[in-house]
Amino acid sequence: SFYTRRCITEDPSWSLVTVPPLTELCLQHIVHNFENNPILNYLLPEHQKKVVDRLSTSLPLTVTANIVSHEDYWKRCCMERWQVCDVSNYGDSWKRMFFERHLENTLKFFIPNATDPREVLDLIPLCKGYVRKLEIDQFLPPLWVDQNKESSDLSDTEDDAELSEVYTHHYDLRDLISDLPHLQELHLTYGVKSCGMNFEWSLFNFTELDCYNLAAAVKMCRSLKVFKLTRSKVDDDKIKILARSLQHHPCLLELDLSHNLIRDHGAQALGKLISHSKLETLDLCNNQICHLGAQALAQGLAESSTLASLNLRLNFVDDKGGEAIGRALLTNTSLKSLHLGSNNLSQRTTAAFSQVLAQNTTLTSINFSCNHLGPDGGKQLLEGLANNKTLTELDLRHTEVEQETDFLIHEIVWANREAVRVGSLQNPTTEPL
Repeated sequence: SFYTRRCITEDPSWSLVTVPPLTELCLQHIVHNFENNPILNYLLPEHQKKVVDRLSTSLPLTVTANIVSHEDYWKRCCMERWQVCDVSNYGDSWKRMFFERHLENTLKFFIPNATDPREVLDLIPLCKGYVRKLEIDQFLPPLWVDQNKESSDLSDTEDDAELSEVYTHHYDLRDLISDLPHLQELHLTYGVKSCGMNFEWSLFNFTELDCYNLAAAVKMCRSLKVFKLTRSKVDDDKIKILARSLQHHPCLLELDLSHNLIRDHGAQALGKLISHSKLETLDLCNNQICHLGAQALAQGLAESSTLASLNLRLNFVDDKGGEAIGRALLTNTSLKSLHLGSNNLSQRTTAAFSQVLAQNTTLTSINFSCNHLGPDGGKQLLEGLANNKTLTELDLRHTEVEQETDFLIHEIVWANREAVRVGSLQNPTTEPL
């Protein structure tokens, strides 16, 4: 006390308050030495928060990944690294966002034969508890090797083709997916977003080797619910390989193969898949499916008890395909949404669907936009809707249906939608927790 009085006398601004408490000094020490000695779980919750708030976002992931669970820390990591951060896309978890995007970036810039595979494999124990979804919109090919040197003794035919296949394969997802136990969604596009001056058409190929590897990877991923493979030039041969591996998958509910090169044989494989899986959503928008493929899909639809949404927009199914789908919907009781926009359909299809609208009590949405249904086609649909109480959406834009018919159809559909809305207000169903 004598020392204190003396200090205050000699320096009026000196105060005991400026001496940090011992607790504070300890926390500072923990923060300073966190990389070498990350003791966080032994602290009280309020002390944990103080430490985490001061931790650097540049600490190695090997230290922070499985020790720091505080969302505020991972929010800082995300905000410092990416300009746009919508956490609602990641189950409102900043930690999940960080590890999903970090892994995605690593995979997008992985160069086979050049990048060390450990860059990905070392991440697995750090991120496997948090990754639920992966969206990878580019796969880089291996570094180009001068084939002239290596293939001087090969002919220009089959051997050359085999060699180019080897030089254009992409990252093998089998090395990763089997070790991600919580992965539920996989969105892939095989291509290169920016290849600069090193442009080669082969950079954009989804090769047969890629396909076999991916089929095996998806089959191993038993928790997968959503699989999207879009804009990847997937043709019939490749879709057959994938469809085979997806048959009897225990969890897969949604399959998106839009913007590819699938024709009738590929659609036949998918028709079989529909009837041998639990698929609820199938998107085949912008492919090259004609009436034979549509008939095969209709066969699958007739046998399916789970498919609720089918998108065939921008194909070539014609009336033979449209009629087949209509016939399937006379017995199918699972499909709720059907998109047949831009498919060269005419009055023959509406004749089949007039009967569907009169009998089917499951369909809630049909899209016929951009087809040549004509005035008579519109009248047939109106006739079928006379006693329909379930259809709440019917898109007839650019179908040459008469304005008055379109108005009367809209009135019926609107009344059905309103009845559903009122019914849901009167009988609110509680969502299961």
